[in-house]
Amino acid sequence: MIKIVLVDDEINSLRSLEWEIQNFSKDFEIIAGFTNPQEAIMFLRRNEADCVFVDIEMPQMDGFQFLKSFHYRDFLPVIVTAYAQYAIQAIKEEAFDYLLKPVDPDDLTLTLDKIKSKIYQRQQSRSLLPAKLSSKIPLSLSGKIVYLNPEEILYCESDGNYTKVFLEDETHLFLTKKIKEIQELLPEHSFFRIHNSFVINMVKVKEFIKSENYVVLNNGKKIPVSRNKRALFLGFT
Repeated sequence: MIKIVLVDDEINSLRSLEWEIQNFSKDFEIIAGFTNPQEAIMFLRRNEADCVFVDIEMPQMDGFQFLKSFHYRDFLPVIVTAYAQYAIQAIKEEAFDYLLKPVDPDDLTLTLDKIKSKIYQRQQSRSLLPAKLSSKIPLSLSGKIVYLNPEEILYCESDGNYTKVFLEDETHLFLTKKIKEIQELLPEHSFFRIHNSFVINMVKVKEFIKSENYVVLNNGKKIPVSRNKRALFLGFT
């Protein structure tokens, strides 16, 4: 069952979308709906969801602020809005999909099909892991899969469509995946995207230099903290 959460300050829009999804397929379950995004954030920090449909224009906070409140998103975010001008920003915020209100049934069907396909892919990749390796991170590298313990990783650095993973033994791996894809494999409780270009292992942080806004890792590496991630970083610690 694919678990979905809906967030929209307009109760009629919320109920309409809930009805459309529930009538699409029995594979989907609406586990919660919220008109208050703060309540949705609290719920998602305590409960697992596969996908979140979120409105943009909300009085308490907009949909993009809502998504930025999660230092790591293990759910697929779908933007729902009456305003077409948000499409580019939705792409920049790495939304999984984008729907215009009033939601066209055909567009919703395509989105739900894409969600099913993505969730299925995730489940398949996880099921291929041997039980004894399930706590390790599988990384594809030059025709082979390398299994790493998360604690071996110091930080990851984005290089466009590629990512460098730096290890405690002073070696690094060069992967043909975006840093967002690597972050999805890492445990949320210890890894934090501190900057668009960096994901760090919080266990390896030695110092935070407030005046210059960077962290120092155990190996002496200095990594910048982006301004919009500073408050989240301090909250994480």
